[in-house]
Amino acid sequence: MENANQEKIILTSQDIEKSLKRLSHQILEKTPNPTKLALVGIQTRGVPLAKRIKTIIRDISRVDLPLGELDITLYRDDLTVIGPKPIVKKTVIDFDIYQKVIILIDDVLFTGRTIRAALDQIMDFGRPEKIRLLTLIDRGHRELPFRADFVGKNIPTARDQIVEVKLKEVDSQDKAVLRGKINPLK
Repeated sequence: MENANQEKIILTSQDIEKSLKRLSHQILEKTPNPTKLALVGIQTRGVPLAKRIKTIIRDISRVDLPLGELDITLYRDDLTVIGPKPIVKKTVIDFDIYQKVIILIDDVLFTGRTIRAALDQIMDFGRPEKIRLLTLIDRGHRELPFRADFVGKNIPTARDQIVEVKLKEVDSQDKAVLRGKINPLK
């Protein structure tokens, strides 16, 4: 009998911390002028990731980057599927995005639909110089033509598997797990 509810830890707390430090260094390496940078986290778990990256970059470069928060709920292309009363969190971009290099941050990149919605919303705030995408985990299965500029870890998955990121700011712990039928040979 096969268990469809198997769970495999794919990132530990230490793995997440190391990934965020590495990703922060990569951001600075690809952006010669860090004062042009701004971080925008996608609700829910992209926001604490963005806050952590902001702290790491400040410690490395002594530059305090602007930080924004996006809730893409009302920009989703499946809003009618969510239900009649979706829970909307806050969107805050209280800085001018013109001529900024926006680092859009999310926990998991899957179909690309969240990113499409986030781009639509960011453009409502103005026209940045560039938008780059950072994701802690890229699990593949894109439906739209997006790829991340900065990736913590690529995890090959089956479409019916679930990648769940837990962060201490939201879930009281840091880890990422793969749920579903798991091939023991991988």
